[in-house]
Amino acid sequence: MLYGGYQHNIDKKGRLAIPSKLREQFGESFMICRGIYGKRCLCVYSTENWEKLVEKIGNLPNAKASVVKRFLYDGAFNVEFDTQGRILIPASLREYANLCEDAHIIGMDTNLEIWNTKLWEEENALCSPESIAEIVETLDF
Repeated sequence: MLYGGYQHNIDKKGRLAIPSKLREQFGESFMICRGIYGKRCLCVYSTENWEKLVEKIGNLPNAKASVVKRFLYDGAFNVEFDTQGRILIPASLREYANLCEDAHIIGMDTNLEIWNTKLWEEENALCSPESIAEIVETLDF
């Protein structure tokens, strides 16, 4: 399970260090792509979870699956960690997510999200303890 929030810098070459606690769960190669949840962030998936996502998208009606595939696959890249635990974020993805100097990395259970720190702070400010409580109440926990 991936969890936690981490603040890291992006170097001039577009490399971002991923905390070792999170790296352990990804193996040698994995996928990075544009976020598919309506936010300007990036998502990182293990090969196993990427394959599960692809399978679920394939179960959509053809017209919807095609739209999602075009959006997702056009900005999807197979990446690996370098010897220092960094990933190279392709320029097109850095531009999409407005990643320049710093990033906020969030473990989201089965994947990671990588955000521009300022955008993350704005997004996170939209959530109040009360709004989260309303959602959690629907879980009947």
